[in-house]
Amino acid sequence: MTNEELKTSIPTLLASAVIEDGSDFLTINVDATDWLAFAQQLRNDPSMQFNFLFCLTCVDWKTHLTMVYHLRSTIHRHEIVVKAKLDRTNPEIETVSHIWRTAEFHEREVYEMFGVKFLNHPDLRLLILPDGWEGKKPMLKDFEDPINMIRL
Repeated sequence: MTNEELKTSIPTLLASAVIEDGSDFLTINVDATDWLAFAQQLRNDPSMQFNFLFCLTCVDWKTHLTMVYHLRSTIHRHEIVVKAKLDRTNPEIETVSHIWRTAEFHEREVYEMFGVKFLNHPDLRLLILPDGWEGKKPMLKDFEDPINMIRL
């Protein structure tokens, strides 16, 4: 499916989706509360079949966080980016680890680095950082480390 075809098909799955154009990837902005149902549709709809989550990350904009999901259909050979804006003071979004297994470790990394809570995640704990770093969120722009004098 081409990007133009995806632009007409995506709103049939989620009417509130906002489509951005102008980059290499077709980007869809969704509300965080709509993400889980939309993700299931992207995976299961026969015309979409986004069966591969190849990148999941978070961006700190100082006023809010944005979850960014890169999806690919290995069957239809199309790709999209889905973004969901999160509240910076209490960032949470449903896990998609049961839809795409690759999300399980990516979500754990975003949890420890940015503090995003992935609701219903099967094993949300530190992945990379050592014990004692729980809740420190070192990738946030206002992170300060007095021991190593890191200030972003």
